[in-house]
Amino acid sequence: MNVISLIPDLTAEIAARMLPEAPRANIESNLPLVLNALVEPHLADKPMILMALATIRAETAAFAPLSEGRSRYNTSPQTSPGSHPFDLYDYRADLGNLGPPDGERFKGRGFIQLTGRANYAVHGAAIGLGSRLIDDPDLACDPEIAARLLASFLKAHEEKIRSALAADDLSEARRLVNGGSHGLQAFEAAYKAGWPLIADEIAAIPNPQSATPRDA
Repeated sequence: MNVISLIPDLTAEIAARMLPEAPRANIESNLPLVLNALVEPHLADKPMILMALATIRAETAAFAPLSEGRSRYNTSPQTSPGSHPFDLYDYRADLGNLGPPDGERFKGRGFIQLTGRANYAVHGAAIGLGSRLIDDPDLACDPEIAARLLASFLKAHEEKIRSALAADDLSEARRLVNGGSHGLQAFEAAYKAGWPLIADEIAAIPNPQSATPRDA
C-alpha cells in the first residue's frame, strides 16, 4: 500500500542525494514512512529530519530495515569456549539483557539498529505495541514499525541531539545514537549533503489518517 507523505516537499530525489547507495525503490517505499513517523513526536524540522536520514545511511545504507549480522563486536571467536552468535551481548547490563538467548534475540534491527531487551521494551511500548516487540523482536524489521522505532529513539534523546546539532557537533550527535563513531563518515556525508537541499522551514500537511494504524 502506498503511504501518503505528510512532508511532500522532501522528495525521493532529495533523499537519494543523501543516500546514494540506496536503491530508488527502497527510498520511494520507505521515505514516507520515516517522515510520517517524525511528525507526531514533533521531530519534523530540518535538523531532526536530517538526523533521521543521516542515521539511516550510517546504519542501513540501502534505506531498508535490516537485522544485525555477526561480527567480532557481538560474537566471540568460534575457538572460544561456549561461543555462539551474539554471545557478547548476552549479559550486557547496559542493554538490559538477562543472558542467553537475549543477545541474539535482541540484536540490532530496523532503521536504527535497535539493540537490547531494554530498548525493545521501552520503545515498543512507546509506539503502542505493548510487549509485542519483546514477544516478537522481528517486528522491528517491519518498515512501518522500524520507522516509528527510529522516531521514538530520537525523541528519547532529543534534547542532547538538538544541542549537538546546534553546535555543529555531528560526531556527538552520532555518538548519542550509536554509542561510538561507527558509521560517522557516512552520517556526516548524508547530513551535509542534505543541508542545502532542505528548506529551513518545513511544512507538514494534516494527517489524512491514511498512514498505517499504530497497532499494525
